[in-house]
Amino acid sequence: MPSTQKSLMILVAGPYRSGTNDDPELIHANVKAMTDTALALYRIGHLPVLGEWFALPLIEAAGSKQIGDDAFNEIFHPVAIQLISHCDAVLRIGGPSAGADEMVNTGKAHNKTIFYNFDDIPKLK
Repeated sequence: MPSTQKSLMILVAGPYRSGTNDDPELIHANVKAMTDTALALYRIGHLPVLGEWFALPLIEAAGSKQIGDDAFNEIFHPVAIQLISHCDAVLRIGGPSAGADEMVNTGKAHNKTIFYNFDDIPKLK
């Protein structure tokens, strides 16, 4: 029997640069953790999104040469903040991250549901 609950669009907010000293391998591990969480959300019936999915191609198109340059800073967090208004919820994962905490605070300001534990998210399938 199909669920009567609505599928949620959930922004996965976790560390990107935090604790990495901009080491590409550590950043990749952070993105992988968010992407793995996104897949798990999809598999329980929700539509996951990461700000990185929107921001990184735009950052490249804007001519960014390195993490933290003007083009990067113009786009990276602002895109995720704008994305939150289109989402139903935010899932905070991972360790310390000012950026991920900013996504949570923005979600709260927009009256979005905030999840801190994957197991609290309704499973639709």
